[in-house]
Amino acid sequence: MFNNSFALGVSISSLLICVVNLVYTLILRRTDKLQNRLFIALLCILIVNSLTGIVSAVCGQEVASEQTLSYLNASRYAYFATHTALCPLFFYYVSNVSLASTRLTNRRVFLLSLPFFVTEMLALTNPITSFVWTFDETMAFHREWGETVIYITALFYFILAFSVIIRSWNFISKKRRTALIFLCVMVVIGVLIQLLHKALKVEVLAEAVGFTGVMMSVENEDDRIDFGMGFYNRTALSMDIGGCITNERSLKLVMIRILNYDLVNRLVGAGEANTVADILSGFLKSVVPRYFIYVPEKDTLVLTLYDYSDAEAEVVAERIFDRFDGTWDYGEYSIQLNASILIADVPSQIRSTAELSYMIESPVPDTKENRIFKEKDLEFIMRRQSIEGAISRGFSENSYEVYYQPTYHIDRKLHGAEALIRMHDKTLGNLYPDEFIPIAEQNGLIDDIDEFVLEEVCRFLKTGVPQKYGIDNINVNLSVLQCMRPGFVDRINRIVAQYGIDKHLINFEITESIAASDYDTLSHVIQRLRNEGFLFSMDDYGTGYSNVSNIFSLNFDVIKIDKSLLWDAEKSELGMVILESTIRMIQKMNKKILVEGVETEAQIHLLEGLKIDYLQGFYFSKPIPKNSFIELISEQKR
Repeated sequence: MFNNSFALGVSISSLLICVVNLVYTLILRRTDKLQNRLFIALLCILIVNSLTGIVSAVCGQEVASEQTLSYLNASRYAYFATHTALCPLFFYYVSNVSLASTRLTNRRVFLLSLPFFVTEMLALTNPITSFVWTFDETMAFHREWGETVIYITALFYFILAFSVIIRSWNFISKKRRTALIFLCVMVVIGVLIQLLHKALKVEVLAEAVGFTGVMMSVENEDDRIDFGMGFYNRTALSMDIGGCITNERSLKLVMIRILNYDLVNRLVGAGEANTVADILSGFLKSVVPRYFIYVPEKDTLVLTLYDYSDAEAEVVAERIFDRFDGTWDYGEYSIQLNASILIADVPSQIRSTAELSYMIESPVPDTKENRIFKEKDLEFIMRRQSIEGAISRGFSENSYEVYYQPTYHIDRKLHGAEALIRMHDKTLGNLYPDEFIPIAEQNGLIDDIDEFVLEEVCRFLKTGVPQKYGIDNINVNLSVLQCMRPGFVDRINRIVAQYGIDKHLINFEITESIAASDYDTLSHVIQRLRNEGFLFSMDDYGTGYSNVSNIFSLNFDVIKIDKSLLWDAEKSELGMVILESTIRMIQKMNKKILVEGVETEAQIHLLEGLKIDYLQGFYFSKPIPKNSFIELISEQKR
């Protein structure tokens, strides 16, 4: 039933599949990585195996002759010489895909290669020894004991490859591991069928089909590549570093953070995707190969340096940093990029993919003296991780406390107070909002913190103590993330109604930069809450880049001028002009004005002349706990 014609058809099918895979791989230029070259080698082996199958099938249809027998011997020789290398190469291919190869020292590679060398020698010396196969005068093929050794050795490498896939399961994408498992299944099916029915020459065909899946899902890295530049994306970085950590592979990471990304993006046009990476592409490819470059964020690029010493990694970082002294040509623009560079070691400094994310997401310390950070400079990564842990356990350990900073009328009579969150962590000590609030916004706990502050303020107002001593209202800061949540207004109303206090006693603060981010949504939220009776202030006015007409269309009751405007007014004539002009503009819009950062008597006299409404600053009091605040306002009342 299954004659030489059938075998010929199977071999031709295998050949066509492998040739298509090879051509497709070459067209897409997936040839630069060791992984790619191993895959191409595997395809070439299968192509040779398919050709030998064609020769065997054709010769099997001819009358036995010395010439035909020589063709058969040559085809078998080519088959075993190449096919013997298939499983060992597959093992090394899988090891490269999963980064398990990083654990292979030279000694391990040598020991693991010994079985392959032995079986390869059996195949190569068969014309002399006949240990693997023989043909008799009738062209009948006979398997010898050497073939059994080759198959056992292949099974050994196959099991090794499968164990690598299982061990690296969490750091291989679902698509990749599915393709590799599919290949393993196809190989097993092909071998079993051919062992049970020798006339069915389907082993190579099954392997060719399996490698087609590998080409589509492993060699095709569309899900790992940012198409703008051909660099790898954040998913690829996490998987690759995760694989290195799992396999205890040491390497250096060089992270380039562009500090003026927003400015550059506005300059070249917001429609340009991955602008900075596009600008840096040519230069970075001259530093390391393309496949060692990742773009986890639009303002961040990461280079992976394998087998680099600390000194060598620093040389690379210095070379990159020196390049940033010059300008970069991009289309019609000549652009100056400001960058910070971080050097981190895996796994001594970056011990998990979570810490890798901290490194990518954490603000780089703002220092002009040092733009290359390494070793102890990277402690901010660990600090961030520690703070995230403190935020998570803060409620269960009662770490949070609301402080109050009083505000005063221009005549120095008590007006109100601003509620400010503080954290007293048992491990880290006292933490301030500018350190833990940005992290809370990123890990999703900011809503809980904001609601905690509001409830504490409501609880305080419920006692009647603030009203007794002349407090008109207490300011509560709002996170823009909280404002954007569905049901935000209803949640605010529910919390305040729970304590039964007048809503005009609460004044919500929103910073200028936050207000600029989404005027339509904020305008709707503010208007609904103002209709309920709440007051609103704009905090830190003068520090952002907002459109003035949009800001004031939000209908704030009070504009809080940032302390920097007051302090600059004392330093220069220009600063005074800016402060005076700002105050006159706000007054013409019939808004109340509070100036922050008041620290001296001279500043108060200056502001009296400008006829602002309210004052706040260390001159009167720094933020203090509730009991100290009550003591302060009670003494002032007397």
